[in-house]
Amino acid sequence: MAASRRSGSPRSPSVSTPPGYACLVFDYRYFGASGGEPRELLSVRRQLEDWRAAVSYARTVEGVDPARVVLWGTSFAGGHVIRTAADDPRIAAAIAQCPFTDGIASAAALDPVASLRMAPRVVRDLVAALRDRPPVRVPAYGDPGEVALMTAPDVAPGVRALIASAGIEEPPHHVPARIALEIPRYRPGRRAKDVRCPILFCVCDRDTVAPARATLRHARRAPQAEIRRYDHGHFTIYSGDAFEEVVADQLAFLAAKVPLGN
Repeated sequence: MAASRRSGSPRSPSVSTPPGYACLVFDYRYFGASGGEPRELLSVRRQLEDWRAAVSYARTVEGVDPARVVLWGTSFAGGHVIRTAADDPRIAAAIAQCPFTDGIASAAALDPVASLRMAPRVVRDLVAALRDRPPVRVPAYGDPGEVALMTAPDVAPGVRALIASAGIEEPPHHVPARIALEIPRYRPGRRAKDVRCPILFCVCDRDTVAPARATLRHARRAPQAEIRRYDHGHFTIYSGDAFEEVVADQLAFLAAKVPLGN
């Protein structure tokens, strides 16, 4: 997101953006409309490269002030926001919504039995990658007891509710099993102390994917952190009254930190 002196935005989102804010949305490589094989491969290094490329592009868009680029990310992308802001001192402000901040904390919240059942598939997928063969895939989410990356009781219902509310078919969610090794090693919250711009952390106290305790510990180390806490789970803030509450807080933050007309 970038502050701009023009009204409107480059594309019409489902929720109106405030006049003067332009929003840039992109797909990571391997996902959505972007290219790359194998599909649905999560690579932290490459996703961070995509964030840097998106920021660089945003600064070239006509009518956008390159000194007033704001980062916004949710869940895993919320962690990328922290890393990107820490590495780029030109970022004007950032918003991290229910951010993934600590892979160890997230891994500790998983069902240990399900994690053990995942291990053989991870090994087989790593071997497949070395031999340049199709990946061994696992579901990104599933019900408790199933072999999947996320199996907390609220995960599958939460994802399916979001898909239903968007009115789309369920997208591919079987991902290369090697992803299970990326997640525990990623701890973007440790870079919060290096974020010099104002940053808003929207934390869900009942988050089963990105545990709030770890997020709060990291967030408090950011020099210009503002923290808002919500009595919600990881998926409930995307709709209804919870959505309206968090969006109101984010718009107020933008108005205070990156006001229009300056």
